Amino acid sequence: MPTFLQMCEPYFLYLEAAARSVPPIYGPLQELVRKGLLEISQQLTLRLEQLVLMYASFGFVDLEETNPLSISCFFCGRFSISLSHEVSIFRYCAPTAYTASRFPRYLYKKMRWHLEATPEAPGHGQDSLVDYYFLCYRDTWEDTGQSPANSCPQIQKLWSIGRWVPLGPAEDDLYSWILCPQPLGDYQQLLTIGFEEPTPTLATDLLVQILTGQAG
Repeated sequence: MPTFLQMCEPYFLYLEAAARSVPPIYGPLQELVRKGLLEISQQLTLRLEQLVLMYASFGFVDLEETNPLSISCFFCGRFSISLSHEVSIFRYCAPTAYTASRFPRYLYKKMRWHLEATPEAPGHGQDSLVDYYFLCYRDTWEDTGQSPANSCPQIQKLWSIGRWVPLGPAEDDLYSWILCPQPLGDYQQLLTIGFEEPTPTLATDLLVQILTGQAG
């Protein structure tokens, strides 16, 4: 399964880069063509997700993120939003707790994006900087208003996009990094989407709007 997922990566790279990259790497595309490429990318994403879940149901693969040999997520493409910024897309096969320590509580991630900023003047010993963004949902409880005999609250999923906020260890503390099973982080919510899960394409569209300052 890992080999098969790797075989799909060049297709994701072409589809997402051709449809989204700024400046366009294959020249300006008609909107109909761009939407068609993104639809193919989305269908491939959802089919791969179903395939991994089927394999997991038979015990052939593990989805637990803390297992280094698991397939908790897979690569879904990369595109540029400027000459110095690239976005990589990853999809979690199943909703996964935001951190291994389950902090913040009731928060689960479904997609992850890496925003990599490369120095505009390379060659001066400067490393690229990476920020991490997530499509998450938070379990919320709503009173159904039914009779006391059926007064169990209804759980709803409130979807949002947010940014990883590191809490530790310090970047220059190598010893703490060695001893740390997973970095500590918080969730900075940037956009509330609602109670309906967005499609993979829409979620990335919304992230691009956030990154380019167009989100309402």
